[in-house]
Amino acid sequence: MTERQAPPVRRRGNHLEHALLATAWDELLAVGYANLTMDGVAKRAGTSKPVLYRRWRTRPELVLAALRQRGPLLSGEPPDTGSLRGDVLALLERISSGLRALGTGAVLGLLADYLRDAELLASVRPQIMTQGHDVMQLLLRRAAERGEIPDGVLSPRVASLPIDLLRHELFVTQSAAGPGALIEIIDDIFLPLVRGTGMKAR
Repeated sequence: MTERQAPPVRRRGNHLEHALLATAWDELLAVGYANLTMDGVAKRAGTSKPVLYRRWRTRPELVLAALRQRGPLLSGEPPDTGSLRGDVLALLERISSGLRALGTGAVLGLLADYLRDAELLASVRPQIMTQGHDVMQLLLRRAAERGEIPDGVLSPRVASLPIDLLRHELFVTQSAAGPGALIEIIDDIFLPLVRGTGMKAR
């Protein structure tokens, strides 16, 4: 006589949402953003499309939620290498590595969908525009305390410049920035700026 199998556990609430987002991430890695569909995610999850649509009304919303569950590209402790150059380089390398692991096609495809939907774009614009600002301000404060840069306050535009240029590189080349581009951003543009100009007296 065979042993009876226990009935499958019905997932609910946060447990169900976590499982659905994990499945959406797996589907994204398997087929890419361009080929990802709500139907495909539902089938991989063993559920129905209405279950997805009750939580995320569009594909971009689902994918963005899956990305957030995995952790943002700037997650983790801020780099602390002992120098501003080393800190910023480590930060940009972390972001670039994350983009390569995710696949730049997913990022660009997601952005294209958001640009076509004004409501969706408005919901993520503040996050996109301020992403990385806090960690950059921390790296700059540390550098000022070490005496590497003048003791002043950087404008938000200057403080976020390395990450903004990294984002620009992605949009222009449609690929994550390589080591040469990262060094140019830091050595040729950012460090000369913060060591000389761009500082405001307190």
